[in-house]
Amino acid sequence: MNTFAGISEAELVRLVGPVRGEPPTSEAAREVFARAAWSGIVEPGDRVAGLLWSALGVAQALESLISEEKPQRVTKRVADALGDRGHDVDDNLTEVIGEACNRWRPRLSATESRAHLERAARLGVTYVIPGDEHWPAQLDDLSAHGPAGLWLRGDVAALGAARRSVSVVGARASTGYGEHVTMEIVAGLCDRGFAVVSGAAYGIDGMAHRAALASEATTLAVLAGGVDRLYPSGHDTLLKRIIETGAVVSELPCGWAPTRWRFLQRNRLIAALGQATAVMEAGWRSGSLNTAHHALSLDRPVGAVPGPVTSASSAGCHRLLRETPTVCVTSAEEVAQLMANVTGAEANAAQYPRTGDRPGDSSLADIHPFAVRVVDALSERSARSRDKIARDSGLSLEQTTAILGLLNVSGVVSERATGWVRKSAPVSPSS
Repeated sequence: MNTFAGISEAELVRLVGPVRGEPPTSEAAREVFARAAWSGIVEPGDRVAGLLWSALGVAQALESLISEEKPQRVTKRVADALGDRGHDVDDNLTEVIGEACNRWRPRLSATESRAHLERAARLGVTYVIPGDEHWPAQLDDLSAHGPAGLWLRGDVAALGAARRSVSVVGARASTGYGEHVTMEIVAGLCDRGFAVVSGAAYGIDGMAHRAALASEATTLAVLAGGVDRLYPSGHDTLLKRIIETGAVVSELPCGWAPTRWRFLQRNRLIAALGQATAVMEAGWRSGSLNTAHHALSLDRPVGAVPGPVTSASSAGCHRLLRETPTVCVTSAEEVAQLMANVTGAEANAAQYPRTGDRPGDSSLADIHPFAVRVVDALSERSARSRDKIARDSGLSLEQTTAILGLLNVSGVVSERATGWVRKSAPVSPSS
């Protein structure tokens, strides 16, 4: 009997069918299962995983990981495939792939991969993958940083509507001014036939979704955790309304919690889904600036609404206008005009890379690029072992040990006899 990842083809079809709406072929079931499995193995935005998927195919990449194929052999096949497509291959590719496999394997579990699909089926969740009818092709612009697929609650056609959409973001601690401007601009965009993409957070995000719903337009909420965990809890009713007429999506499986790292990575999806991004109101280090810089790196036009120069809630918007090619916008018409204001992709991509220290990123990045992932896996009260921290952060044991050492020296964490704890809440971006 043919098997994939130790599961028979008949079982694959049974597992995948409910999240696809119809029984898939054996080949399609392999592809969907592999993507669903990868969504729980890697953290969002993992570039090395994206390179493997592109070079080997998602299913073959998973089989290579399961078989514990030597990194040197995997590297040669990846390098050959990428070279054939005209990509430059780094000399340290073998080391990079070896490190990636070490951080992925702790999460490699056929039982857990089955559970992703079974939990989704119980909730009526759909799993959409690249190549599907309603897959938003603009996500392909993320290239190696793109998601394996999207878990969705609601109307799958809402993803198609996102092909003509604007991403609307802003501060959680919004003012009456920011909410009023958001309501007016979103209503005007909806009247012009645009869908609205946002992150369902308190403040500006919530107002953007509510204004779209009031206009009977399509709105899409992108979550930083599983779609079974409607977050924030105070927006439970709002998110259920979005599910009724639009869609709530995530690249993470059901049951996964939102964390600081995942909020920052979630922002790249919000930026990629919209044809443009509009920042309504943002503080100096608002997470909305992170979304805006993701959009700039993707060659998406960005607009920012100015506010009173005395308002700290608009300092981030003014910062974007001063430091980046962001356009000043004050109306729905001006936001719609952003679509014609696309700038050079190479210049933006060089100035605003997808990773690194950008306005809105945590200061933990100064310690180590993955420090925020380790801190997210810690508790202030309950000590946790290195093995658990490694699994929860999606890093190898060696990486986790090294980062814990750096964090310990920096006074962020401390070691107890029973494990590691977070000493105090670190500076974090707005979600």
